[in-house]
Amino acid sequence: MYDLLSGLKIIEVSSFVASPTAGLYCAQLGAEVVRIDHKAGGLDYDRYMMTSEGRSLSWENLNRAKKSVALDLNSGEGRELAAELVRQTGQLITNLPVNSFLPHDKLAEGCPELVSVRIMGWHDGRQAMDFTVNAASGYPLMTGPEDWDPATAPPVNQVLPAWDFITGAYCAFTLLAGLRHRDKTGKGIELRVPLGDVAIGTMANAGAMAEMLYRGGDRERLGNAIWGAFGRDFLSQDGKRFMVAALTPKQWKATVEAFGLAAEVAALEAELSVDFAASDHHRFVNRHRLFALFQSAAERFDYAQLAQRLTAAGATFERYRTMFEAAQDPDLVTNNPLFGPSPANPSGFEYPATRSFANVPGQDRADPRPAPYLGEHSEEVLAERLGLSSGEIAKLIDRGVVATSDKDT
Repeated sequence: MYDLLSGLKIIEVSSFVASPTAGLYCAQLGAEVVRIDHKAGGLDYDRYMMTSEGRSLSWENLNRAKKSVALDLNSGEGRELAAELVRQTGQLITNLPVNSFLPHDKLAEGCPELVSVRIMGWHDGRQAMDFTVNAASGYPLMTGPEDWDPATAPPVNQVLPAWDFITGAYCAFTLLAGLRHRDKTGKGIELRVPLGDVAIGTMANAGAMAEMLYRGGDRERLGNAIWGAFGRDFLSQDGKRFMVAALTPKQWKATVEAFGLAAEVAALEAELSVDFAASDHHRFVNRHRLFALFQSAAERFDYAQLAQRLTAAGATFERYRTMFEAAQDPDLVTNNPLFGPSPANPSGFEYPATRSFANVPGQDRADPRPAPYLGEHSEEVLAERLGLSSGEIAKLIDRGVVATSDKDT
């Protein structure tokens, strides 16, 4: 936690991954983010995987450092409370549809300076999720073993919902851009970010769209090889699999040195009349010959020896780990200042928790804060933002419009 965004208050009405991620990143940099949910929990409140206590580990981690207000969002009174909280706050992140009970134009009637960021599916209003926009992007049909038949090979979906996380990060940036616009003009603004546009736009920004149009067809599957450069997984003498990447002349030189292949690589260059150090193109086009050389060399060393040699030479590499191994790795987690001690998680399960990804030199990152219990801050926020008295709030609770902490449920 840093206080870089201290003083910024945000209402978040969201579910699943992209929208909560945007609020999470703002909260980790010091913003006060209040998440509003239906009193029984939003669509993602029970998202797999659940602990034996009935708490979602996904929800718990995407909502760290936030406050929680729980309202009956099926009722007109609960929806109006949510709308008034948005108006009194002035900043909104949501993935509710444009025609939901929180449309920007209606909210702005009582708050013309409102800055809202709305995550959509596709630009034309169709629904979408990470795994469906990924299907449209072409990447799953570019992934898989090199020897698969292009005509019959199935797509390979990625496990990580990458488009959701990229969209969440982009929306946090977009919100700050909207605030900058308001600071300059005094006017509010609605910013809509379609998940599908993030996927197809990122594909275009990467140059892949231009590449396919230029080549007039699709790129071949490459297995674990890096497109357009030298890189692949290799297996050491003791059965450890690791990834090597050499995208620059310096990385290439270090990799050849570490594997002890200077003479063999020079002989292959002479045979093919190429200079591998001077060209990514030559390393990529002749990758199969090079892969065979490097795999043969890898089989002469245990991984610990290779890791020492690769590190000493300044090469770029990493051993493959299972995610369970990664979660316990000293370099990745235990000794990494990104992670702090486990706070009082609603799940009751203790595990390392992330701080902000940003690292400000000379400033210590505060310990991670827990996710809230659903409705934990309902009374506090309604009193502070809307000026409701304790008696008024008590009546709302009695009528079932407002719910308080589900800690004991």
